Amino acid sequence: MIPLKDENPSSSFPLVTLGLIAANIAVFLYTLSQPAFSQERFIMGFGMIPSELLGNSPRLHQTIPGVLTLLTSMFMHGGLLHLLGNMLYLWIFGNNIEDLLGRVRFLIFYLACGVFAALAHLVLNPNSTMPMVGASGAIAGVLGAYLISFPRARVLVLVFIIFFITTARVPAFWVLGLWFIMQLMYVSSDAGAGANIAYMAHIGGFLIGMLLIRKMSPFRGWRAGWR
Repeated sequence: MIPLKDENPSSSFPLVTLGLIAANIAVFLYTLSQPAFSQERFIMGFGMIPSELLGNSPRLHQTIPGVLTLLTSMFMHGGLLHLLGNMLYLWIFGNNIEDLLGRVRFLIFYLACGVFAALAHLVLNPNSTMPMVGASGAIAGVLGAYLISFPRARVLVLVFIIFFITTARVPAFWVLGLWFIMQLMYVSSDAGAGANIAYMAHIGGFLIGMLLIRKMSPFRGWRAGWR
């Protein structure tokens, strides 16, 4: 299933969500504008490389303090499909979480989910020399928050049935629950291990998003003036 849109209108303009989408697109276009050698150097320099961050291998690539790559890596992408898929999910589900938390808290929430997602990948792959890039860990946090906050919201999805393609309106609980189960299956499978995709970051981001939305909700003690 591929989500196309949700039937859950928000009451405020999603300024931060659009800003995050714009930032990701800008970084991607900047990367593409560089010569091939510079593109690789940029990705290696600002992506999160577990072995270099933990000191398990020499710092040959990172051009900034390693801990900062926990943030910079979430604004970088390895290809157009990687970028488009992430931004689609952020656009569909991010506006409602921004509406719920307010702009300042949503930005804090998003960045925190991305950092915790990167740490989850780091724990499972401490000796990896491949840079982890992408917003999917932070966006997974948004999905976890959406599952907790709007489980019954209807989501229009594209469904592939053998040779047929159709659409259906499915509760968010099923769409996001299935997505999470697939991440669990991939992270424990040989196919997932060879896919060069940080599935553990997806799982970590999703779980921390479910936790943080309960703590950061304006109805749980946060100042109403932040909303």
